[in-house]
Amino acid sequence: MATSTIAIIDYGMGNLHSASKALEHVAPDQRVLVTDQADDVRQADRVVLPGVGAIRDCMAEIRRQGVDELVREVAADRPLLGICVGMQALMARSEENGGVDGIGLFPAEVRYFGDHLEEEGQRLKVPHMGWNRVWQTRDHPLWNDIDDGERFYFVHSYYAEAEGNDAMVGRARYGVDVAAAVARENIFAVQFHPEKSHRAGLQLLKNFAHWSGH
Repeated sequence: MATSTIAIIDYGMGNLHSASKALEHVAPDQRVLVTDQADDVRQADRVVLPGVGAIRDCMAEIRRQGVDELVREVAADRPLLGICVGMQALMARSEENGGVDGIGLFPAEVRYFGDHLEEEGQRLKVPHMGWNRVWQTRDHPLWNDIDDGERFYFVHSYYAEAEGNDAMVGRARYGVDVAAAVARENIFAVQFHPEKSHRAGLQLLKNFAHWSGH
């Protein structure tokens, strides 16, 4: 039986080393490949779209390198995991940098937390940085063996809206409700960093590494 391959797309804007090491740890029977080659991605059994930094810069590189078309292509028939800004890039649009169109696999908008974010009278710092509970709003294979309300590690100033978001499968709260995870068919995407989220994050990556997309 041929070894399965997980391809992490390298378009110059992702936390590639820690994500690849975490996947190698949880899926030692699979080949984890960090690549900027479209053919490598097309031949992979599972694909990860990472992302850090400003969405404008990420989308500029994604479009320049044709990664948007590549992601649409592979998302049609195999498991795809978006992480952090990689998740935001899958949305329709972000209000960051005056408005940036995403790849559009999900219809949600990405919003700015704002400069005056409060919760129960307490000012909240932006970016949202640190551990936060994620409540599972829908069953999904990637939640297997992860407790509802488990903590994951976040770093972000923008968030996918939760209200009216039919694709949301995980919700967090930081002044406003945040879509911490979204899913449809064989696509799953998270705002948090599973590779930095200790046991729960590693479990999610392990679930992805063994997920058929159904």
